[in-house]
Amino acid sequence: MIIVHHLENSRSQRILWLLEELGLPYEVQRYQRDRRTMLAPPELARVHPLGKAPVIEDTGAGPASEGRRVVAETGAIVEYLVEKAEGHLGPPANREAVLRYRHFLHYAEGSLMPPLFALLVVSRLGLLGRPARAPLLAMYARHLDWLERELADRAWFAGDEFSAADIMMSFPLEVSRDRAGLGAERPNLIDWLERIHARPAYAAALQKGGPYVYR
Repeated sequence: MIIVHHLENSRSQRILWLLEELGLPYEVQRYQRDRRTMLAPPELARVHPLGKAPVIEDTGAGPASEGRRVVAETGAIVEYLVEKAEGHLGPPANREAVLRYRHFLHYAEGSLMPPLFALLVVSRLGLLGRPARAPLLAMYARHLDWLERELADRAWFAGDEFSAADIMMSFPLEVSRDRAGLGAERPNLIDWLERIHARPAYAAALQKGGPYVYR
């Protein structure tokens, strides 16, 4: 059994969605953010020393003496679960699509999330952060323009089929629509967001995960 340690309004929503798409049984342990700091509660540090979500426990894996395996980091969790599901939603058969799959699986956290986090910090600085907002948005717009072009000739980020790479890309692009300039002027990305939100597994994951403001 997979136990997902899930923080509200966070990147861990993607793991619930992936598990719904894969059809793997799982349980959700929910955590609420501190209403003053918006940080994860200290209870998460009992699961993993970094105290962040997502973290999963696989109670049917790991050394016999432990009877479980703990996996942290969204990309690593995605790869672990795809492997557990015998490659479903994993790398496509086409070599170029495989490379795109790997790229977007890691690009989502490695390239898209840092400027989004910077924008969040700037917004919390109020007037002090205002001078940095325009340059950050301009830099981020280059990402959005490139991603818009990437979806001009194919339906999904890795290729013609939906994959775990699309699940990884969901959170940063949902946040982008909420607070980083993604709008109707990039119709390919908006269409992609609407299509992922229409998937039954996405809706099922929202029911399991609770509050999620970025859809």
